[in-house]
Amino acid sequence: MCLRSLWFVKGQPMTLSHGEMDGMPTDSGRRRAIDAATRVYLVGEKLDMSALADDLGASRATLYRWVGNREDLLGVVLSEATERTYAKAIEQAEGLGTTFVLDFFNRFMCSVVASAPLRALTTREPMVFIRLALMPGAIESVAARITAEVLAREEANGNLKLTLAPDVLGKALVRICEVHLYAPLLGGDEPEIDTALDLVSLLLGAGNANSQTRSGPEGEAPAESGRAGL
Repeated sequence: MCLRSLWFVKGQPMTLSHGEMDGMPTDSGRRRAIDAATRVYLVGEKLDMSALADDLGASRATLYRWVGNREDLLGVVLSEATERTYAKAIEQAEGLGTTFVLDFFNRFMCSVVASAPLRALTTREPMVFIRLALMPGAIESVAARITAEVLAREEANGNLKLTLAPDVLGKALVRICEVHLYAPLLGGDEPEIDTALDLVSLLLGAGNANSQTRSGPEGEAPAESGRAGL
């Protein structure tokens, strides 16, 4: 007997066979797979593609058609988590210009450090995380895009004077933060948030980062639970 997936239509439960699941539009199936994989990630468990396919009531071939391979799916899960974490940090950040940029980077990095799901992943699969987070890909693209948008907005509002295009500078700032945040995390040492902030500040032409933006009891952003971020 084939596995079945329980859905609800107009409040009434219905079951879908593997064949019916395989015929589901790719976008719909992809979204369900990403959401299911995100739930696995957030509880700190290892993502198993066979188990995920069974949970979705789909074949492995269909799951791979929806989301690509396991690392492709993990990359999407982490990039979406990164986007949520950035959005929260930007929402809570204070100040203008360089002060604002430093504050949102500090809040983002503190949230990453406090993330139990991410710690579980980096402990269990460090090389996978290195490939996903420290090489060009979905995670870096999302972070660079959001940072460029913030830089462009602050420049347009007269709060920053940039010497490089926002997209170029945004990618550089993200890479600086990634190296000082993720590399020490993988090695078991404390992330070098203060060093990252000093370098970001120098690239923005403001000298060393103001102490009010540094990590610690006063500046640390509270970790968010659920789907709020990493």
